[in-house]
Amino acid sequence: MFFVPILITFLEPSANALLVFLKNAPVLVVVMAFFIAWVGCWLPLALVVAIALKWQPGKSLQPEQKLPLLLPLYLLAPLIFWGINWLGLRSLSDYGFVGNISIFSSLLLGLSLGVLNIAIVFSFQLWLGWCQWQQSNNELILPNLLPILLIALLVGAIEELIFRGFLFTELNREYPVWLAAVISSLIFALLHLVWEQRETIPQLPGLWLMGMVLVLARFTDRENLGIAWGLHAGWVWAIATLDTAQVITSTGKVSEWFTGKNKKPLAGLAGIVCVLLAGAILWLFLQFVKLGD
Repeated sequence: MFFVPILITFLEPSANALLVFLKNAPVLVVVMAFFIAWVGCWLPLALVVAIALKWQPGKSLQPEQKLPLLLPLYLLAPLIFWGINWLGLRSLSDYGFVGNISIFSSLLLGLSLGVLNIAIVFSFQLWLGWCQWQQSNNELILPNLLPILLIALLVGAIEELIFRGFLFTELNREYPVWLAAVISSLIFALLHLVWEQRETIPQLPGLWLMGMVLVLARFTDRENLGIAWGLHAGWVWAIATLDTAQVITSTGKVSEWFTGKNKKPLAGLAGIVCVLLAGAILWLFLQFVKLGD
């Protein structure tokens, strides 16, 4: 490993120049630099994975192809944040990812809220007769719970660190809170179009609203990401488990715009109500937090 000190010595002047540039750069330049670095590191890996999967450009990605492509992208994100910390620009705590036990209690709170939120909305749909429970598929739920939970925790952690952590914090340097929340949530929604356009377009309003509620979750947690991480993971865990086990099917009694177009909850009224309900609970919780302070 004798070459490591040499490499560090070689890179140090460039790192110092980059540090000076980024510290004085407009926030939009910083944001663009982050995403260029992140995607730039991922593309070579994505190419290898795409070749291994025999994916052809121009063809839609199959569900089983998305996870192998997304996994390297998500696993690279912590390395980018390590680079930000190494340059002395920001630490994870600046972005709301605190390194103490309190984040796990907040995570559990958010996770519980997310799962309960989904349970209430689907229970209401079952009661109205909008959908029905396929009892024959009950046995598929348990084997999928743990693997989907682990994926949901990874997705929630990385996306919250990037969108409600890095992106919102950096935008808030130059813009008021409400505008930083609107822009970061809009970017969060639009980036979902990268993987799927036809099914994502009807979800855009719901995804934007979801981003706004997750910003609220950060403020509820005294600007930490624990509750937002848990809430995001809880939603993903519950929805993905139900979808994978195929235990809920639409009865066709109402339009897809009520239950979710293309079987996507955020593309329907029920999904919007679900997110708004979570937002209302978080807002009430925030009032108690303010009273306690």
